[in-house]
Amino acid sequence: MERHQVAVYLGAIATGALLGWAAPGLGPGLERAISPVLGALLYVTFLQVPADELVRSLRDSRFLSAALVVNFLVVPLVVAAMFAFLPADQALRLGVLLVLLCPCVDYVIVFTGLAGGSSRRLLAATPLLLLVQMVLLPLYLYLFMGSELAGIVEVGPFLEAFLFLIVIPLALAWATQLWAARRTAGRKVSDAATTTTVPLMAGTLLVVVASQAPKLEGSLADIAAVVPFYVLFLAVMAFAGRATAALFRLDAPASRAVVFSGATRNSLVVLPLALALPDQLAVAAVVIVTQTLVEVIGLVGYVRLVPRLTG
Repeated sequence: MERHQVAVYLGAIATGALLGWAAPGLGPGLERAISPVLGALLYVTFLQVPADELVRSLRDSRFLSAALVVNFLVVPLVVAAMFAFLPADQALRLGVLLVLLCPCVDYVIVFTGLAGGSSRRLLAATPLLLLVQMVLLPLYLYLFMGSELAGIVEVGPFLEAFLFLIVIPLALAWATQLWAARRTAGRKVSDAATTTTVPLMAGTLLVVVASQAPKLEGSLADIAAVVPFYVLFLAVMAFAGRATAALFRLDAPASRAVVFSGATRNSLVVLPLALALPDQLAVAAVVIVTQTLVEVIGLVGYVRLVPRLTG
């Protein structure tokens, strides 16, 4: 599965789309399964990085600075350049802002590793990236859309994501590492868990797409309106991320991690924000799900493109 994981992921997306359209009644149940499946994926991802390496990575100030700059300075500037050309619908614009202004803290690590990037450095940066976006997102929304819409963002979903997608999986991974270092049984459990990365990644994609696919059917006009912007964002961020990494004189693995961090967005965490919006803004959730579909397909191309860009 590891040798053919790109095909596995694309197959999971296609299967999720077919399942969602064939059995739309499964959507609510599958939606509740997103966080547990994603948490399991992050647990096995964290498990592959020793705790002492994570601590050492936090001392890498150049990489952390590059990750912060690309996500919270470069990305907002790119989004600002695109914003004037977005359709005038407020809900559509809000959905685009919610998803593009927040850096990914989950499957970006998997795709970074596939491209030979430093997933360990990116792992160490994920808690910081999540905390900073929690603080800055309301400010960005105020700057783009005014105080009325900025006030709709609640901190609760971000705190819940931080607990269930970062703190608990990381603590369990460290506990498993300690067990593996002291007991044969622990080592066997650890080795078995690390072999599930590809199936869990595929399962996450299948669950997300299947749970949201029924909602896409009635919003084809909105999807058509935002897809070009998402494709353009991926194209621009490949070179903007590379330039940022070069500015901080990072090596090739760290540069690839910065490129992926700048291009990959936090759709799975901001989706609950959109689902909780008033009915008149409900299309924002569809806009966010559309970004997930475009992004995952784009990241498959990134896995081949980014190593060529960064040497």
